[in-house]
Amino acid sequence: MKKAVIIPARYASSRLPGKPLRLLKGKPLVQYAYEIAKNTSAHIVLVATDDKRILEAVKSFGGEAVLTSSDHPSGSDRVAEVVRDMEVDVVVNLQCDEPLLQPQLIDALFEAFKNHKVEIATLIGPLSQQEWIDPNIVKVVRDKEGFALYFSRAPIPYPRDGGGVKEGLYWRHIGVYAYRKETLLKITSLPPSPLELEEKLEQLRFLENGFKIFTVPSIYRSPSVDTEDDLRKVIELLP
Repeated sequence: MKKAVIIPARYASSRLPGKPLRLLKGKPLVQYAYEIAKNTSAHIVLVATDDKRILEAVKSFGGEAVLTSSDHPSGSDRVAEVVRDMEVDVVVNLQCDEPLLQPQLIDALFEAFKNHKVEIATLIGPLSQQEWIDPNIVKVVRDKEGFALYFSRAPIPYPRDGGGVKEGLYWRHIGVYAYRKETLLKITSLPPSPLELEEKLEQLRFLENGFKIFTVPSIYRSPSVDTEDDLRKVIELLP
């Protein structure tokens, strides 16, 4: 199985402009993502960007990057452009917003594809009571085999009889995806779906079109960087 990690890096982030180049202790976020990917079993690691500033930054720390179209509606579409003519079996889409992600979690995603039923896989992690009510934290519920039933910004599942968040039942989505190459090319050819547009979650397009998403649990709490406040919090956690 030939494996790739592609890091889509867009400069024009709405909540944190220039996010891939924002510095954490003197190092840009895109470099953290690249170094995480290089510490996995991936055969190919590549940054896909629509901005020459990011391209040059990646080259300056010795990484590999390519310029893509600026028209892509999502990171998955940018990744699909890059891998379309690449000889690869499984592709991980690693965003620049998880600088504390453990490399072994990416390898756990690759391992999931030993199951022939898995076409798409993603990471999930523990969910706190405060995160459960936060619309910026995406929640996921899954079936007995570990496949996602639904993702939502709403607090799901809802405890009708009261009580707090229960371990092993309430999960937070960690936005790292892996796909079989042919599946990635199929899903990125589909138009945005009604639920995707309603919740602003691209993975709902996959579910609405009948693709199953396998979830890989993590015990690690890996905060993502989407706002200035997130950036400050992650800087405090860095060694």
